[in-house]
Amino acid sequence: MTLETPIVAPAMQLDRRADFPILQQQVRGQRLVYLDNGATTQKPGVVIEAERDFYEKSNANIHRGVHWLSQHSTDLYDNSREIAQAFLHAERVEEIVFTSGTTEGINLVAATWGRKHIQAGDEIILTMLEHHSNIVPWQLLAEEKGAVIKVVPILENGELDIEAYRGLLSDRTKFVGLVHVSNALGTINPVKEMTAMAHEVGAVVLIDGAQAVAHKVVDVKDLDCDFYVFSGHKIFGPTGTGVLYGKYKLLDAMPPWKGGGDMIHTVSFSGSTYAPVPQRFEAGTPNIAGVIVLARALQYVQEVGLEAIAAHENALLEYATALLAEMPGISIVGTAEHKAGVLSFLVKDIHPHDLGTILDMDGVAIRAGHHCAMPLMTHLGIPGTARASFALYNSFEDVDALASSLKKAQKLFGV
Repeated sequence: MTLETPIVAPAMQLDRRADFPILQQQVRGQRLVYLDNGATTQKPGVVIEAERDFYEKSNANIHRGVHWLSQHSTDLYDNSREIAQAFLHAERVEEIVFTSGTTEGINLVAATWGRKHIQAGDEIILTMLEHHSNIVPWQLLAEEKGAVIKVVPILENGELDIEAYRGLLSDRTKFVGLVHVSNALGTINPVKEMTAMAHEVGAVVLIDGAQAVAHKVVDVKDLDCDFYVFSGHKIFGPTGTGVLYGKYKLLDAMPPWKGGGDMIHTVSFSGSTYAPVPQRFEAGTPNIAGVIVLARALQYVQEVGLEAIAAHENALLEYATALLAEMPGISIVGTAEHKAGVLSFLVKDIHPHDLGTILDMDGVAIRAGHHCAMPLMTHLGIPGTARASFALYNSFEDVDALASSLKKAQKLFGV
């Protein structure tokens, strides 16, 4: 296909591919083009080295030992909390709870704050763009308590219908769950505005930031959200790690969720008393190495600069959108005015799973399916999409490889 006006890639704004060892290999004899960052990000060498360094020099259990290694490991773990606090611009270090990821953070809030405050007849507002992790825990709670879930619809371009949201809010609204950036469409939601609207009716707000923190600056004080959650593996850190931010007054009033060591103050068979936050929510031996390595990943992102990352990924998204929009038979799903680095699309007469398999033969890794957003896909009347999602190490060459492989797939299927 020859375009009448060729689309030319702008000059590279970031060139960080060399930081990531996994990207130096070939896949199926092809240069690896990794465009599945919405599912998980690759890890820079400094993050991989941080994990090795911990186990070689610092490994010991924390908060319990008097020997040097235990104290040193404890210092590293506690310093990681300060790094996460600064990253999110939280008011207090006690507002940072380490979790296994976004899913656990949301379940923790539902099982503690939710069980304590949600009653029969109360209303929980979610949006059509939510990941299953911010739907199912609230469904379980609503079923248990007799609460009602209401859903904010979307406009044709994939943006939330803010006027409809305004109409759903009432004095019965007790909780609002909002995704910051849609993992399926890339829509950046106006969460600050929506949080303020929820607070006007006295509702508590949790923001799912899993797809936001690696792509834009997040300031929880500015957002004024009550809770904010994200996963380490989506911001160049290890799997099985994450952060729950909560306003101190809310966390301090919440009961424990999991019982065990390190979350207690005293224990007897007649009863127990509990540690202050955040230790109250971190029962048992935590993922010590994971938390310390996650902190190194947050530092790496800040060293590169989130503003530079956002500018680079926006340029990639604009370029990719323009290329695919010019290709016959390809339709882009989700055209919101404000998007992060996610491009969902359909190719006429080719199932997304087949497309993903064919692109893999060229070393191009994309995601195909419902992206844990089945209610959204049902609303759109499709089983799923193909999704290319960008990170700071992607390049315009990667986008060209995606477009070239898509053309091969269309030729193979005769479309």
